[in-house]
Amino acid sequence: MNGSLKSFVQLGLALLLALSAGILVYQWMQAKAGAGRAQAVRTAPLVVAARDLSAGARLTPDMLRTQNYPEAMLPAQRYATVKEVEGRILASGMSANEPLTPSRLAGEAASGGISAVITPGKRAMAVKGNKVMGLAGLIRPGNMVDVLVTLPLDDKSQRSMTKVVLENVPVLAAGSQLASDKDEAAQMADIYTLELSPHESEKVALASTQGSLHFALRNPADTETVLTEGADARAAFASYRTQRAVRGSRGAANTVEIITGSSRSQVTF
Repeated sequence: MNGSLKSFVQLGLALLLALSAGILVYQWMQAKAGAGRAQAVRTAPLVVAARDLSAGARLTPDMLRTQNYPEAMLPAQRYATVKEVEGRILASGMSANEPLTPSRLAGEAASGGISAVITPGKRAMAVKGNKVMGLAGLIRPGNMVDVLVTLPLDDKSQRSMTKVVLENVPVLAAGSQLASDKDEAAQMADIYTLELSPHESEKVALASTQGSLHFALRNPADTETVLTEGADARAAFASYRTQRAVRGSRGAANTVEIITGSSRSQVTF
């Protein structure tokens, strides 16, 4: 075998070994990627909302469905079958396809309706409203409002004062609607249900019987507490008023010099 043929055979063997090694590495990488994909697509059943659901609703099978979710995306607490939650009460509204978790449900003893959505320690209190109070239907369930009260100052005078007495109060219902998507019902609402502490409910009850109430709608991101002194007629009329000139104190002497020709004299008054 001459030298050129021997070199050709060695080159061929080297190429064959390199090709074999490449094929083995490729098969190993494919097997590893396949195992990774198989692990990534492992799923488990999860109960989700079949449609938009309102707070206070009693769950029925047609409101829910099961959907396979990747195990890596499953909530820590979840339900795998609709039967587990059938008849339970929603404590907060849900959107379609949203997973149902225990935090979304009221206690097992809840009877449904607005009582199921009240925060423990709070009370639901209804106040009579109107189009002005409800901002022509713009105040809807889920909004946050400040409550302003107008009351007479005392029995003897006819003076009244308006004061912000509650801030950042949740609106639980407008009329009989617990959901915010009932635009027509919200515009027709003449009763608004607020979530208040027992102490706050006493203030509102007093104001609704002896004075009048107004709502001021808040941005939900604005949670700052603002302190006010209230406003009466005098404070209202003082708005945008020019300041009066300040007079000198009583008894202070003013001297004027009078010049007549070459004579000078001073007059004090």
